[in-house]
Amino acid sequence: MKTLDKIPTNKIERASQLVKTGFKVGGNYIAYYGEKIVNPSLSKDKLNENNAEDIYDGLKNLKGSALKVAQMLSMDKNIMPRAYVEKFSLAQFSVPPLSAPLVRKTFKNYLGKYPEQLYDSFTPDSINAASIGQVHQATKDGKNLAVKIQYPGVADSISSDLAIVKPFAVKMFNLQGKDSEKYFKEVEHKLLEETDYDLELKQSQHMSEACKMIEHLRFPTYYPEMSSKRILTMDWMEGEHLSEFTSHNQDRNKGDQIGQALWDFYMYQMHYLRQVHADPHPGNFLIDADANLIAIDFGCIKQVPIEFYVPYFELAKPEIIDNPALFKEKLFELEILREDDSPNEIIFFTGLFHQLLSLFTKPFHGDYFDFSDEEFFGNIAKMGEEFSKDTQLRKMNGNRGSKHFLYINRTFFGLYNLLHDLKARVKTKEYIKYTNNAF
Repeated sequence: MKTLDKIPTNKIERASQLVKTGFKVGGNYIAYYGEKIVNPSLSKDKLNENNAEDIYDGLKNLKGSALKVAQMLSMDKNIMPRAYVEKFSLAQFSVPPLSAPLVRKTFKNYLGKYPEQLYDSFTPDSINAASIGQVHQATKDGKNLAVKIQYPGVADSISSDLAIVKPFAVKMFNLQGKDSEKYFKEVEHKLLEETDYDLELKQSQHMSEACKMIEHLRFPTYYPEMSSKRILTMDWMEGEHLSEFTSHNQDRNKGDQIGQALWDFYMYQMHYLRQVHADPHPGNFLIDADANLIAIDFGCIKQVPIEFYVPYFELAKPEIIDNPALFKEKLFELEILREDDSPNEIIFFTGLFHQLLSLFTKPFHGDYFDFSDEEFFGNIAKMGEEFSKDTQLRKMNGNRGSKHFLYINRTFFGLYNLLHDLKARVKTKEYIKYTNNAF
């Protein structure tokens, strides 16, 4: 794969790249509609493939928050067209890496030494390259290490990238009024946190210690003396990415074992740590030879404030969902319903979220759930398609819900998809056995 000697970092360079991408996408639409005049039965499959290809090609050299957004979108398998999911999922662990000279320069800037001065051996070519950083192999004192290096300029370009994307997001999600700013601030804050490897080091050490008792779950050890704000050194963990494992696994018992560990890990975080690994995509998990789950990235940790946690999980209870007065009360607590809503808006959004939550919270309604259930995921996909075509919904103010929904919902969408890929059958209350160690 071609390496990069330079990444565009200033606002003009990055905006120019995005504009070029926009022109390509516009050309694809012109070609599609021209061909559709001749062939009215033409589907959008080829258009989606061309657009996904051009958008991904435009973003992969920018890296940073622009590519991170593509990675986030690839998790929404039930909403995005398949062509986008397949192409954007490459942002998880397969993008053009930095060249060896640029890697050495990054080490000198942030640790004061070149990699060959820090490690006994260091591979100049990266093993994996994703949206914010890339990973190299190294050895030190007989230990095999993974060294994550952040792309230069990524942290500095986040605010300008989001400023470029913001007008499109406002239109796409029908966000109205100054209140919409809270969502963009939440995304910007979390992306900036992900570029702080000092913070990731602390989060990694804390989470791996807090969750070490969960069965079939493993973590690397981290090395502060070989880490900095832009470089992170940890144990090299042998295994394959979760998506690679699910592509060939035929053993349902292994899928169940890994899925149980994944579910317990997330439920323990959510209910007892009140913070959660909010980036559950396949590139952040490995599977070892004994079907253990290995969590390898804690750059995105979302704190869950109690005032959000309580009503959020109360809405997962059938007795709340089926009680109109209590259900509406929780919708107001979570800012889904607003005091300035019209009677029509209250009726509309109460009905919409009742339909949504009745389906989406089903895994919490019993002691067991089969995530291989195609009917469940088919109904989620069908509902997403119906919402996308709802003309009444497009007329409504899209400012719905607490800012905390952004990353908590993202977490559950990603978790559900990983469990579906594993075809896992999960005991949903099993995590409670670990609570004696809660703090």
